[in-house]
Amino acid sequence: MKETIQRKLNDSAAARWTALVLVALMMFFGYMFVDVMSPIQALIENQRGWNPDVFGTYAASEYILNVFGFLIIAGVILDKMGVRFTGVLSASMMLGGAVIKFIGITEWFQATGFAEWLNSWWTAFPASAKMAALGFMIFGCGCEMAGTTVSKAIAKWFKGKEMALAMGLEMAIARVGVFAIFSISPIIATKFGTVVAPVAFCTVLLLIGLITFTVFTFMDKKLDSQLGAEAEGESEEEFKFSDLGKILSSQVFWIVALLCVLYYSAIFPFQRYGANMLQCNLDGISAEAASNIFRWFPIGAAVITPFLGNFLDRKGKGATMLIGGALLLICCHLIFAFVLPEAKSPALAYSTIVLLGISFALVPAALWPSVPKIIDEKVLGSAYCLIFWVQNIGLCFVPKLIGSLLTSTNEDNPAVIAAKEAGADFIPYDYTVPLVVFAGFGVLALLIALYLKVVDKKRGYGLEEPNIKQ
Repeated sequence: MKETIQRKLNDSAAARWTALVLVALMMFFGYMFVDVMSPIQALIENQRGWNPDVFGTYAASEYILNVFGFLIIAGVILDKMGVRFTGVLSASMMLGGAVIKFIGITEWFQATGFAEWLNSWWTAFPASAKMAALGFMIFGCGCEMAGTTVSKAIAKWFKGKEMALAMGLEMAIARVGVFAIFSISPIIATKFGTVVAPVAFCTVLLLIGLITFTVFTFMDKKLDSQLGAEAEGESEEEFKFSDLGKILSSQVFWIVALLCVLYYSAIFPFQRYGANMLQCNLDGISAEAASNIFRWFPIGAAVITPFLGNFLDRKGKGATMLIGGALLLICCHLIFAFVLPEAKSPALAYSTIVLLGISFALVPAALWPSVPKIIDEKVLGSAYCLIFWVQNIGLCFVPKLIGSLLTSTNEDNPAVIAAKEAGADFIPYDYTVPLVVFAGFGVLALLIALYLKVVDKKRGYGLEEPNIKQ
């Protein structure tokens, strides 16, 4: 008697890793677009008149719609419509937002009647920044939705297989996108002499990302037909609004959410200003040279994250890793604030950036796999959405706060005043106060991480235990 065993598509290592690459490329290009303007902040101020306050408001715009509820709606769309529909929608939103931002910063747009009307109100915020912020808001909705969609897609394709490794590698690939754009953006801007060129380049890459995810949808549809899923709508945990009260009344949810928002508020907003900070603290080195130093921050995290995830799976120590990551974060920002401006040492800058990358590997590698240990599985999907929502609140307001602090604390700075009066291409801002604020977020994150370890010991969540049980 012959027994026929049907091999599913994700049983093939080549197929499932191809699927991972296709969805990860969308996030890779998305992360490139997020920071395309970060390493050329000085050029934007020179060409479009965006002072740090304007730049901070623009950076905050990525998260505004998510803060006002879109992120939760995105979770509902994903659960109701499935991975394929939501992925294509999110990639399309990223591309559409990028096109609006690209148009807004072009020379052509500055000469239009619409730009003249935009300049007639809120005059401190140029028309180019208004359009860029609008595009960035739409892009931000798509990017956050894409991140959730990709995680769900990986869980589906790697269920019972190398799921932790796949998620770690996807995260690493996305962070390499930050490394790539900090390397490429200043080069493109210098070659073409305009801030428009890097944005145009990344907009084209987002189109490619939409195409790669579309290719993935055909693979995913075939897998669903093999799994017998009903019209692709098979979901691990369907979002229910009735779960919100249960989650929001949980003390441990707020511990994790606050740790998340405080830690990431000292990381992602810092990325917007990091290259310019290095320019200012290293005596006005070029934007390209500063970006070449800063780019090692995300690449260091990308290299280390899969190894830390493997360690967490086999050895545990999740709460300890959170504490260690917060401590490194504090040390790095204080070095940038007080030591680097005096030493003016590129070697010190490189080493501190690498340490910050290790911190950025420690905390996410320990934080996200720990959530299922402390949140009821029934409401896990809803809890993730709400944690991201709380995180986005910080990511929305902190860039604006940092931009305002940078502007206000440098109003009487003689070097800044002289550079502006001379019409210099580079403005030597003093970053001490913003960096101390970043370190302050790290201190608060450290206190919450210590409290979480106490709570874990008392209630037995198992944060210090390995994920793989012997």
